[in-house]
Amino acid sequence: MNYSLLLPCEIHVGWGERARLPRLVAERTQRVFLITGGRSLAECGVRDAIITTLQGEDIEVIGCCSTGAEPTVEEVDAVSAALIEQHATAQDAILAIGGGSVLDLAKAVSAMVTNAQGRSVREFLEGVGTGAELTHSPVPVIAVPTTAGTGTEVTKNAVISVADPACKKSLRAQSMLPVAVVVDPELTVSCPPSVTAASGMDAITQLIESFLSRRATAFTRMLCLEGLPGTVSALRSAFVDGDNRHAREVMSHAALLSGMALANSGLGFAHGVAAALGAISHVPHGLACAVLLPMALHVNRAACHDQFSLLAYALVPERS
Repeated sequence: MNYSLLLPCEIHVGWGERARLPRLVAERTQRVFLITGGRSLAECGVRDAIITTLQGEDIEVIGCCSTGAEPTVEEVDAVSAALIEQHATAQDAILAIGGGSVLDLAKAVSAMVTNAQGRSVREFLEGVGTGAELTHSPVPVIAVPTTAGTGTEVTKNAVISVADPACKKSLRAQSMLPVAVVVDPELTVSCPPSVTAASGMDAITQLIESFLSRRATAFTRMLCLEGLPGTVSALRSAFVDGDNRHAREVMSHAALLSGMALANSGLGFAHGVAAALGAISHVPHGLACAVLLPMALHVNRAACHDQFSLLAYALVPERS
């Protein structure tokens, strides 16, 4: 049996683990570019608290907010240009705290700061680019997800929205893998129910499709079978009661493992169609996955009967 694994070098998981951030940054640099989403982190005081603790370690913090929406070519180019003006280099670091879109933006910007040389990120994208390659090491990224869904904190690509033609394409390179990841389920407590539901279904769909993938290995299937149990009830609980600590921990753990699995096994029908649908209709990605998953399972059932039995037990053991 031959297979390769792609995993970040350092991962910390647990309630309150964001307290590690000052040390993680200080071990790598004395200047960090902080990329966050819209208003939620600022409104709940987390953003200012993190900045204060970083500055307490004599780390220079340069703030940079994203829209929180799925990153576009234009946004990646604009934020990259802003960091280049600040003379950002691979000796600095980017601390990305936010949902999957924020982390994707940070990963793309980290690569473009050192590779753009006057070019747009579009030239580097799969499918629509000119074939330009990332030849220089990106600015190191420390990723801190605030939603439990995409798993992008442990993948080597960033999904970027393209306006013409309307599509979503990836910027991809092994060097784009974050150097450190902090998964703190407490940061997901402020997620509204709609975001909790959509991101949670994204994670569950990723675990299922990674498990069924033709590129799945014993290792990736182990990740999926570890991540799936309890997710159905936990997602319902987190949706109804956002302060439910156990539910938030289960979903954050599931999202992390889904990212590790998909990075090594790929995905399937539901995700492929969801990406195209989202580019045209702008429906939230997790919602599209939730709608398409039953159809994808129906199509795959005949070819994956044995795997379906294992999935059923992992998802709802009391009914299997």
